Amino acid sequence: MIKSSVSNCPVPAEQQPLNEYEELKSSWLFRDCTLSWRDYITKIALIWGLSWFVAGPVAATSFPPHKHTAQFILSSCAGASVALVLVLVRLSLGWSYIRDRLISPVIFYEESGWYDGQTWTKPEEVVTRDRLIVSYSIQPIIKRLQITFAGLAVLFVAGTIVWHLV
Repeated sequence: MIKSSVSNCPVPAEQQPLNEYEELKSSWLFRDCTLSWRDYITKIALIWGLSWFVAGPVAATSFPPHKHTAQFILSSCAGASVALVLVLVRLSLGWSYIRDRLISPVIFYEESGWYDGQTWTKPEEVVTRDRLIVSYSIQPIIKRLQITFAGLAVLFVAGTIVWHLV
């Protein structure tokens, strides 16, 4: 019986890229990226809606809704989008980090603290497995986040055009 080279991996379990991926995939914020498009958009809209409760009153102080309705709506929507952009940046950074750890043939890890970093070269079977995970699980998530950023950019441009027309 051939022993798998993964069993003699010196990387601590919590720093192994596959375990980091599984942990990220199950965490409350990052798992939203793995939902269906409908559920994902619903979660994004929920984050935007909750941040509107902060942005709305702030926009109302600059543009009273009864006098400057269009400016109030546009500025409150843009303000609410700031929190959404920050959440999306966090999601993008997390998924990109895991993608980079999985796709790399050499893994940096720490045995007991920041001062004793080591590297481990993955066996070919692990490299192949990790790259398949990146191709079929993580790349679609990153693509989804890029589409979301592009959609927000289009909305910002449209809002800017409407602002100048009003």
